[in-house]
Amino acid sequence: MTQTVRRAARETARGQAAVAADYFHSYSVVGLLAVVGVLFVAVAFGAGRLLRPVVPTPEKLLTYECGVDPVGEGWAHTQVRYYVYAFLYVIFAVDSIFLFPWATVFAAPGYGAATLVEMFVFLGFLAIGLLYAYKKGVLTWT
Repeated sequence: MTQTVRRAARETARGQAAVAADYFHSYSVVGLLAVVGVLFVAVAFGAGRLLRPVVPTPEKLLTYECGVDPVGEGWAHTQVRYYVYAFLYVIFAVDSIFLFPWATVFAAPGYGAATLVEMFVFLGFLAIGLLYAYKKGVLTWT
């Protein structure tokens, strides 16, 4: 009886070791791919640095924009409202990206009530942010 228990324990240990080896093998493949990617970028940047010609001239050091020589001051003022509109766009883009997977999970059996509550909480935060932006007058174009 004791030998049977020992044999079963050894087989269980071997099975667990095989599962752990498969588990860590998956991570080693991902790690190797990350290392190869970093090396690829490093080699590309190094080759570019070694092969490019370095001949600075006053014309090359001059600011260039759209083929027009720079005129006037180099400092340009940008209004904050453009950033606010961009921020609001990002918020609603993220909202739309979140809605599509939610719709597929909501249709799955057993997830309906939990995902419905989560979505209403998420939409509530978005609505509060939109109401705040409206109250501050950010959404009015002047």
